[in-house]
Amino acid sequence: MFVVPVCFAQAQTGVLKGTVTHSTSKDPLVSVSVQVANNPGKGTVTDVDGVYSIVLDTGSYLIVYSYSSLTSDTETVHVDANAITTKDVILSPAAKLLETVVVSSGKFDQKLEELTVSMEVLKPSLINNKNTTSIESALEQTPGLTIIDNDPQIRGGSGFTFGVGSRVAIVVDGIPLLSGDAGRPEWSYIPVENIEQVEIIKGASSVLYGSSALSGVINIRTAYPRRKPKTIINYSVGYYSDPPKPAESWYGKSLPMFTNLNFLHSRIIHDNIDLVIGGNINVDQGYIGPPRQTKPLPDDLKKALSLTDSLPVYSNSDMLKIRGRLNFNLRYRSKKITGLSYGINGNGMLAKTNMALAWNDDSAGLYKGYPGAVFLENQVLFNIDPFIKFNKGNGVSHSLVTRIFYSSNTITNNLSNSGTLYYGEYQLQRAFKDYDFTFTGGVVGSVATSHSGLYASTGSPDNQVDNAAGYIQVDKKFWHLLNLSGGFRYEYFQVNNQQSVVAPIFRAGANLQVLKGTFVRASYGQGFRYPTITERYIQTKAGLFGVLPNPNLSPETSKNIELGVKQGFKLGSVMGFLDLAGFYERYENTIEYLFGTWDPSFSLVGFKFLNTGDSRVRGTDISLMLTTPESKKFGITALAGYTYINPQTLTPDKVYGITKLLPGGSSGDTMLSYKNSSMDTTGNVLKYRFKQMVKGDVEVRISKFLAGVSYRFYSKMQNIDKAFQQIEDATKLLSTVADIQQIKVIDYWKSHKNFQIWDVRVGYKFNDHHKISVVCNNLLNTDYSLRPLKIEAPRNTAVQYVYTF
Repeated sequence: MFVVPVCFAQAQTGVLKGTVTHSTSKDPLVSVSVQVANNPGKGTVTDVDGVYSIVLDTGSYLIVYSYSSLTSDTETVHVDANAITTKDVILSPAAKLLETVVVSSGKFDQKLEELTVSMEVLKPSLINNKNTTSIESALEQTPGLTIIDNDPQIRGGSGFTFGVGSRVAIVVDGIPLLSGDAGRPEWSYIPVENIEQVEIIKGASSVLYGSSALSGVINIRTAYPRRKPKTIINYSVGYYSDPPKPAESWYGKSLPMFTNLNFLHSRIIHDNIDLVIGGNINVDQGYIGPPRQTKPLPDDLKKALSLTDSLPVYSNSDMLKIRGRLNFNLRYRSKKITGLSYGINGNGMLAKTNMALAWNDDSAGLYKGYPGAVFLENQVLFNIDPFIKFNKGNGVSHSLVTRIFYSSNTITNNLSNSGTLYYGEYQLQRAFKDYDFTFTGGVVGSVATSHSGLYASTGSPDNQVDNAAGYIQVDKKFWHLLNLSGGFRYEYFQVNNQQSVVAPIFRAGANLQVLKGTFVRASYGQGFRYPTITERYIQTKAGLFGVLPNPNLSPETSKNIELGVKQGFKLGSVMGFLDLAGFYERYENTIEYLFGTWDPSFSLVGFKFLNTGDSRVRGTDISLMLTTPESKKFGITALAGYTYINPQTLTPDKVYGITKLLPGGSSGDTMLSYKNSSMDTTGNVLKYRFKQMVKGDVEVRISKFLAGVSYRFYSKMQNIDKAFQQIEDATKLLSTVADIQQIKVIDYWKSHKNFQIWDVRVGYKFNDHHKISVVCNNLLNTDYSLRPLKIEAPRNTAVQYVYTF
């Protein structure tokens, strides 16, 4: 009998372990990706103590360590059989501006210079040092971006709409933050006290961000705590100067004041619970005074003008704005399951505010509201955002984010409304680091409900919009030089059980590094935007002004083509980018918010959303961004840019509405088109756009002193609605028979060729805990208007104190 020995070959293994820490803070880093090069399926992530451990066959390996906003590291290690090999790694912040890390373009970490689209980045230092109490004032410094009466406009992609139906997606940590009924941004609701970075994509971005990203995205990224707890208290107090002549002061001998308090506390509890609590209290008298009290109108004139109530009378105290906001981020990082985190974020705000639709007149009454065109508002806003994320460490990550966003607006003149947005998004991402290939896919669903008599033109005050979408995007890098990106989205919309609408959306882009610091890019993107409940169904009036519904409003679409080059440079210790881009944007079924005499039996004049045909915007963007390395003795940062656009209608003869007879006008209705509704048709330029803009901000720090200056230039708004001339003529006639203020806007529009605004700030940092600054906006006290009938703030000066501990 023979016994035959049988041998089973088994590969010998060892363990690679270590700790990954931050070079500056020395804190351990959580969820650092640790992957084996040439084997993308083999990897892990660090735990709550920054520790990683991975079992490997014996041999030599290249290990890649990567973490958001830090420079990746690659280490060579050798694993011995039945032994533990220790490799500790220190990751450093980007040592150069050329390694600024962003996430908005592809929803994963990318270097700014390697993107296939145009993007601007705002750092928290600019936001904080300008004493920003509401984020839109800082965004206004972004090249190519303008905030026109709350409405964000990127490269002339829209006119003004009072913020309704935004063509720019506003997202906080990747989740949309636009009201469900109106698609309106609530700028003061965004937590400016806890911003890590703001990323602005210029160009259609609907593949990843959905309907509202017709012309771009503003992504606000909030910060989670570091290893060391931090508390910041930011207090400021200031005043508005007397308005420039010929405008008259409405507040007597005292100056209108404002005060603001931001606070933030962030800490890590028990090594794996991240907690951030922040808030804001703001009291602002404002710079717009209450309308003057008018005499009662004769009954026959009230009937002719469709006025049923007397105009309200407001005092200075009625115009006082007060808000309080409280937000929190709570995240739990599992100790048992490496890479698993879940939590809940929330934000809530109570506010007393007001809206002024029009100024009293274009000279002495610039800073007073027009009788009947001022509304008082009480707001209640809150959102709750549960989420769960899992990073397996082998390049696969899962994310489920949700939001419930409730808004209630109690507004005078029966304009009150409330709504709730329910949102959810699941995303799967697979990074094949050995092949420089990333796949991103996801599904999105949202339901927006609204209750308001404003929208009763549908037959009911209750309305609902349902949206569902799926998307994929792939990003591939070749030879460490060429980035290719492509994506697809399929969008579904339905309103009130009416016929649904579906839309496929595509995008593609490329970025080629041709020299060490030179990157050339090209991109093509499509956009799709479905009209909001407000745009289709709103019907209301206030005094002589009204807003009328358009239930037949169609979705608008866009195509965006861009060629650009980004050049990195280093001059001594100064490093930065110079970026040049040329773009072509084409819009179909363009939705414009137009002023006219739509139905004098309802209101003398008013606004209405209309599909005005096809349009295009061609132009160029030049931007400069530079900084110096962190130093206690000297530092400089700058962000500047020039934007030129040529916004044109392609269908100037298209009839898109009918206007009615006004007092003093000729008889008969008018078929409305671009040509006969525009004040200036030269070049078929679209209404409410600035063809040229210059933006700039420079800050210099010498030892403990800092000084900064901001500059904004807006060329003349070439074209506005001709209806403004008609309403001037009509109210002039009416003012001869009753106490009705003539509306005046045309002389102001004609006489102001451009606007130039200067802001300055100086500060002194006593130590790491105390800093004091003086901030003066609109230094030269220029009266300027970014949309007809709305004046911007006069010079305002504030003292700011920041305490950090």
